[in-house]
Amino acid sequence: MDDVLADASARILEIFNELNDTNVTKDFFDNKDFYEFINSNRYKPYRPQLFEPGFFRNLALMPDAQEVVKELSVKHKVYIVSAATEFPNSLKEKHDWMAEHFPFISWKNFMLCGDKSIVKGDVMIDDHEKNLKTFDGETLLFDAMHNKLLAGYQRVYNWQEIHKYFFN
Repeated sequence: MDDVLADASARILEIFNELNDTNVTKDFFDNKDFYEFINSNRYKPYRPQLFEPGFFRNLALMPDAQEVVKELSVKHKVYIVSAATEFPNSLKEKHDWMAEHFPFISWKNFMLCGDKSIVKGDVMIDDHEKNLKTFDGETLLFDAMHNKLLAGYQRVYNWQEIHKYFFN
């Protein structure tokens, strides 16, 4: 969900820039390791903000995600899975966010878990290798600032590319 349907990276960078009086943008990480840079001792940590109420509820929607997911859900069984239990506030916030932006996805097809290795299916679209490497089906790595240096997966850069993958 995060950095695939919802633009968590944009909000993380806003928080990071506010805390550190910087002006870092997503493309800054095109050839730098996100975690190495962000977690260096030079900067105030952004991560505690992810536990604050409102962080997940107010994330921006990724461009074209609604339309493509809606079209996919007509022709395929679509499940939205989020490793959410690490952030207790996110459970209700993600539920409410999904209800607002993806009301056509049944609550029965929205899973909040702690570990995506339990997920079975035909295709997984995710931004983290830890989730893709345990999946038995086809995998699509959704491009994000924290995975720019990751290789070995079919990378998709936006929801229009996902549309082409499934419908062309």
